Amino acid sequence: MKKTRQSFAVIFAALAIFALLIGLQTQPAQAADKPGLFVNLTTDDTWAATKAIMFAHKKALNKGHKPVTIWLNVRGIYLIDKKRPSHTHGLMKKNIHAMLQDFIKDGGRVLACQACSKAAGLTKGDFIEGVTMGSTELVYESLYGKDIRSLSW
Repeated sequence: MKKTRQSFAVIFAALAIFALLIGLQTQPAQAADKPGLFVNLTTDDTWAATKAIMFAHKKALNKGHKPVTIWLNVRGIYLIDKKRPSHTHGLMKKNIHAMLQDFIKDGGRVLACQACSKAAGLTKGDFIEGVTMGSTELVYESLYGKDIRSLSW
């Protein structure tokens, strides 16, 4: 009888440990476990920009990755000029300006390169709403923050 109780206790303990391990493996990943993303966007080609913005917004930000920053530099600076057309290719229903503003509204950050803006003859007043003029500190904070991945377009 004593052996039966011990066997039952061992089996019960093993089942409890097994259930605990299964429970730990099936819990959803926490947002804090997901790295942030820094997207370096250097082109004003709206096809490439659409892909970059969609990836940053739909595949990173909306999946819990934080922070997510799009850094517009070189010719990418023209994407935020409110005087320039921002059409998209293919089946997209929104233009680049609307896509960037939705990204910002959902918690994404869009930084504009100061030097590139100056070289392009653009000022903060030329940008669509919600864009932040970049600085060395802001770029460093966004790129070199804890657990950040980077991607270039």
